[in-house]
Parts: sequence; structure tokens; C-alpha cells
Amino acid sequence: MPSPKLMPLVEPAAELTKDEIARYSRHLIIPNLGVDGQKRLKNAKVLVIGAGGLGSPALLYLAAAGVGTLGIVDFDDVDASNLQRQIIHGESDIGRSKAESARDAIIEINSGIVVRLHKIRLEPENAIELFAEYDLIVDGTDNFATRYLVNDAAVLSRKPYVWGSIYRFQGQVSVFWEAAPNGRGLNYRDLYPTAPPPGMVPSCAEGGVLGVLCAMIGSIMVTEAIKLITGMGESLLGRLVVYDALEMSSRTITLHRDPERQPITELIDYEAFCGAVSEEGQAAAVGSTITAPELKELIDAGNDIALIDVREPVEWDIVHIAGAKLIPKERFLSGEALADLPQDRPIVLHCKTGIRSAEVLALLKNAGFSDATHLHGGIVAWANQVDKSLPVY
Repeated sequence: MPSPKLMPLVEPAAELTKDEIARYSRHLIIPNLGVDGQKRLKNAKVLVIGAGGLGSPALLYLAAAGVGTLGIVDFDDVDASNLQRQIIHGESDIGRSKAESARDAIIEINSGIVVRLHKIRLEPENAIELFAEYDLIVDGTDNFATRYLVNDAAVLSRKPYVWGSIYRFQGQVSVFWEAAPNGRGLNYRDLYPTAPPPGMVPSCAEGGVLGVLCAMIGSIMVTEAIKLITGMGESLLGRLVVYDALEMSSRTITLHRDPERQPITELIDYEAFCGAVSEEGQAAAVGSTITAPELKELIDAGNDIALIDVREPVEWDIVHIAGAKLIPKERFLSGEALADLPQDRPIVLHCKTGIRSAEVLALLKNAGFSDATHLHGGIVAWANQVDKSLPVY
């Protein structure tokens, strides 16, 4: 039996202008939406966290739908690698603030709405106060630390939020609202009670994402936002949609409150809670880390070292350091790579940015390779500091 419908989140605005009636006419003739629903959209204040892969389609469609006030949280600048999926930005925006670029695109679509820029990093010190200014949060972030921060701040400020996640060919969407009526309250910690171990789930920057997947998941997120604002349909609160683009399939999973979950009473240090690098990796890296210029000096001096690349083969095909040998991280985790390592010369590990190589370094230290080191900043640092002819991905 379906759960009781949620009441509309936002009260309707007083009226629609003649121009607004013409603009939103295709909404107004939908029985479940109509004039009342469009007035609620006009009166709504929605905060979108991130103007990236998910934030791009979300912002564009929220603006087109007539959401009266849009807030954008993003402190980053537009990079060429963003354009494969972050469709709110263009080539002329490279190097610009993402928030400003997104605002300009939004105003071009709908100049009748208010766009607020928050060119800040979302932190425990500012999240609750910021959330209080809005009716609804749309979370388009791509890392676990910020996701837990968004969740906990939403719980403490009693705000609902729409959450989405993408990786390679798969996406997930749900709605979380701890303060939902009728005892339906759930939050992100019911789905993920604790963060996965560091390095277990690669980011989009490490694992990649099909660009058009952002449009699919972002559009579902906007649909859920519109439903919450207007009270239409059945919200995804209490359900998780999992979409697979390769199979062109989706499934819906029912979520339940975790009986072991403790109440959220304060915001914490989320970087420490999630940890990009495990404690073992951090400990192994102390005194066993070299910089890109230091590695170049070793190579130029003719030192006999084994340079081991622990990335994936597809990353190796994009760019690699001359003289390196590819041994993916998974082979170290299984233990089979140890037999391929030299015993008579120092080993220098590297990956894309230094996270995976630190994890592998910890494994090697435990296996007796006491003189092994890893490259701080990975091949990105090498390309930026040593060989600028190499591409950065």
C-alpha cells in the first residue's frame, strides 16, 4: 500500500503575471499541477549544492520550471574536463567561477527568477545557517564527506533534500527528510550508516562517469523537487531508485530506518569521518613520500628505481610516465602483484593523485618492502610540475 501523500512543501504565491501564464502554460494545463502548483514553484526557494555534473541539469530545469529563488553553492572554477557532462558551462566559461557561469546560463533561460550565489565551501560552520534560508536542498555533491555534512545539516535544520549519485554507468536517487510527517522520516545514514573505507569507492575523477548519465539522474532529482514543492504524486522518500544506463534498466528499493542509528545532535569533522586516505595509508606515507621534482632528480641522476603505476589500464592509455610499469591496485589487494616486484632496487609507487598509491604503500610496508615510497600528487603533479607536455585528466 502506498504511503500517504506529502503535503505541498511551499505555500503558493499570490498570483502569476500575464507573462508567467504564457511562459508556464504547458504546466498550467496539467491537472495535477495547474495554476496552484505553478504558484508554489514561484514561491519556492531551492538550494543546489554544486554546479557540476548533477547540479548542471538540476539548475537548468529548476529554472525552466519557474522555481522563484535558486541558490548555488560552489567555490570551484570551470575546467575543460567539466564540459563533458556539466552542460550549464561552455568553452568561454573555462577559468570562471562555476557559480557565476551557472547564474548567467540560468538568467538566459529565465530572467524572472532570483539567483543567489554562495561561492563558498560548505562547512559545518555555515551549513545550518545557509539551509535555513531555503525550503528544499538538492544535493549534487560527489564526495562522501560533503554528503554526510548535507545530510546532518538538513536533519538539524529540519529540511528535506533530494540526493543523487553517479558513477560510470550507474546512478542513484532518493529523498531524505528526517522531519517528514506521519513517522516517515529517513536520512542518508539509514542508507549508508558509515562511510565506506577510504579508497573503496573511487570518485568520478578516478573512475569516470558517462556524461549523459548526469542528465538522467539530474532530471529525476528535479522531478522529485517539483513533487515535494507542489505536493504532486508519490515522493521517493523511503525509496531508492537505482538506474543502469548500460542495461537501460532501473529498480526501486524500499528503505527503512536503521534501528541502530543514533540521533544527530551536532555537526562533526566530516573529512576525518570519511577520510580520503586510511589511517594505515597516512602512516605509511610519513617519511616515505617524494615530490615530483624529487622523483625527476632521482631519474636524471641515473638511480635504478622501479616506478610502479597502480592505476587502471584505461588510465594508463590516457597518459603514463616513461619507464613506469603498470600494476593495478587490485592486484596488490589480492596479493598476486607481490611476486612481480623487484627485490634489488627501491620501489616508487604512483597513481593519479596519490590516494591509491598511499594505500598500496601501506600494503607493501606490511609485506616487508621497507624502502618503498610513493609520489605525492601522483601523475597529475608530475604533469603539472615536471612534464607539462603530458595531458591531465
